[in-house]
Amino acid sequence: MELQQYLKNLTPPKGPIDIILDTDAYNEIDDQFAISYMVKNTEKFRVKGICAAPFLNQKSVSPADGMKKSYDEILKLLTFMGKEELIPLVHRGSETYLPDETTPVNSDAADFMAETAKSYTAENPLYIVAIGAITNVASAILKNPAMAETCVFVWLGGHGVHIPNAATEFNMVQDIAGARVLLGCGAPVVLLPCFGVVDHVTTSKQELEYWLLGKNDLCTYLCENTVQEAESYAAGKPWTRVIWDITAVAWLLNENDRFMCDKLISSPIPEYDKHYVTETNRHFTKYVWHINRDALFEDLFRVLAE
Repeated sequence: MELQQYLKNLTPPKGPIDIILDTDAYNEIDDQFAISYMVKNTEKFRVKGICAAPFLNQKSVSPADGMKKSYDEILKLLTFMGKEELIPLVHRGSETYLPDETTPVNSDAADFMAETAKSYTAENPLYIVAIGAITNVASAILKNPAMAETCVFVWLGGHGVHIPNAATEFNMVQDIAGARVLLGCGAPVVLLPCFGVVDHVTTSKQELEYWLLGKNDLCTYLCENTVQEAESYAAGKPWTRVIWDITAVAWLLNENDRFMCDKLISSPIPEYDKHYVTETNRHFTKYVWHINRDALFEDLFRVLAE
């Protein structure tokens, strides 16, 4: 890809685009906001697929269990939105993480992304947004290396480059091999770091109830699900919850920097000891360094409540 086209693909796109979202939807309460924000932005996004990503924490007994629960959560959200016609576009993802940097994990999601990307070009790219472990996406790239030319990847993963052990972030640390595939393949990648950048994208019970509760079935579910989760550990105390996954979708809506600021950096290298190495001769990555939280939430609540 010519440098001019590469840099163009690292700017928020104008007009409608084709998009695939890769999400560990059951892992947290914020993936649900991101999925809904994407699906309900019908003028901007032509949804080509939603893929379930693996995860392993207290909400799952294995990466496979996390993926299956995420798949079911995606279906639940589409039903709340009355978007059952999108259910055939939902794909089951990987049940394990990459064993190394050359071996893909077979899954419906990886095959779907690898095959779908063949219909696109650098001038007319497919946008793949990832808000979980990057296994499905990395596996697709290993299956179809030409995706580095035909796709733009937007990933919420890793912490800020100024933070020690930046690769300890949950999405990244689950599959560092996958992260190295994505950040080393030469594709246009937009990186949204968690701690130190998007970690102030938080909301409270009072704000959610004021803007969402009772607006529609989806809004009520998002509000009640978030409140229930937070009050399971913070009942009777002040709390806010991050819903930072929405920032990955919002970057694609970021005309004139209305939601965030970004810059070009050399693509960072996540090492297996969980820190970043930077080499100045590597290809560029677009790195988000600031979020206009209030402007983003104003748009989010408007879209969800429509």
